[in-house]
Amino acid sequence: MVTVKTMKRWFTSITAVAFILAVIFNWSLLVSSKKPSDVERAFVSDKAQHLADTGDEKLQATTKHAEEKNSVVGVTNLHEALEKIQELEKRLRDIEYRIPKKYPEVEFLTFKDRKRILVTGGAGFVGSHLVDRLMMEGHEMIVVDNFFTGRRRNVEHWVGHENFELIHHDIVNPLYIEVDQIYHLASPASPPHYMYNPVKTIKTNTVGTINVLGLAKRVGARVLIASTSEVYGDPEVHPQTESYWGHVNPIGPRACYDESKRISETLAYSYGKQENVQVRVARIFNTYGPRMHINDGRVVSNFILQALTGQDITIYGSGKQTRSFQYVSDLVDGLIKLQNSNYSQPVNLGNPDEHTIEEFASIIHEMVGGKSMIINKDAIEDDPQRRKPDITRATNILGWQPLVPLQKGIKKTVTFFRRELMRSRHSERNLHNPVDSRNANSIHNAEDYNDL
Repeated sequence: MVTVKTMKRWFTSITAVAFILAVIFNWSLLVSSKKPSDVERAFVSDKAQHLADTGDEKLQATTKHAEEKNSVVGVTNLHEALEKIQELEKRLRDIEYRIPKKYPEVEFLTFKDRKRILVTGGAGFVGSHLVDRLMMEGHEMIVVDNFFTGRRRNVEHWVGHENFELIHHDIVNPLYIEVDQIYHLASPASPPHYMYNPVKTIKTNTVGTINVLGLAKRVGARVLIASTSEVYGDPEVHPQTESYWGHVNPIGPRACYDESKRISETLAYSYGKQENVQVRVARIFNTYGPRMHINDGRVVSNFILQALTGQDITIYGSGKQTRSFQYVSDLVDGLIKLQNSNYSQPVNLGNPDEHTIEEFASIIHEMVGGKSMIINKDAIEDDPQRRKPDITRATNILGWQPLVPLQKGIKKTVTFFRRELMRSRHSERNLHNPVDSRNANSIHNAEDYNDL
């Protein structure tokens, strides 16, 4: 006997089958309706043949019409074309921004040889060149800078690299990281910069140095203190050896820098004796090269800037006072050799090739050219009269000596300054190739110095 429940089940099954058949039938009609008929095929074929026969004639007519139109509104179209070009340039810049960044090829070091190295003031003039060299050698770099005189663009070519880290930090505040070596370069170094805030300069070279030495003590790192030839003051001994104690005015306008650097050395050796911290001290003499602040007020930058802009080259005093200038790659070479040596006493790093300020002004004037005159103004208070390093200790113990001749180094620096003055927007980069910082020998031996 057929029950109501069975009949409902049969009805549901029949309904489902009918629905499926209806869907299949409608789909077949839809597909068949989209197939072109013979008439449609013939029309398309005739139209294609007609376009092929008349295409050239229409193209010529269209071109002629466009030329006539352009002759009438040529100025407007030129303006539109320039706008299009600018738009395309912007799109290209956007595309370049999205393209994965390419970095200079660095050496590969195994975990046994690779070090984690901290450079305080690593975005500054000397610090950025030191970072370039150590990055190229394959080490992991941590750069700490408060960007008072340092600039991000000095190290921007490394940002994003797996071996590089940039930290915005003022070293007068404690820093807690793990490192193997420390180069303590953080401090304003030119008179206008360190005189701008004398108390902060003193704090950087005292409290900042204490923080660096405390970090070195905690992690067992070796630390190199970047001292200065200013610890000799206005010297009564010439040339200056590391054993000379100096002749410094403790309350003069330069005292905030001179005396705080002397305290920095004292702190270093106190930590060495009391806490067994491995310390190295480099007394750095006048240094120049690419990435110098264009308005830092030092002799090299002042003279080059004045010559390039057609201003009179200003000498403060008689011009008979002497200086010794070393190229930045020579200094970097010396810093690395000192850090990796077993020598813990202070070492002079400078170029003993001595020139009067007057001679130096003439060298730059001849190289740059122009109508600038060399003029003299009143001397600056506490300006050292003679400055020349005795590098016997560096030569005998480190095997170091400067290699870059003054003419070649100045030529490279003038080129950098000239490009800097030509910049009119941020997209026009004036970058110094990190490969140039690999070693001083590459610069000294280069046949074409401009190609570096």
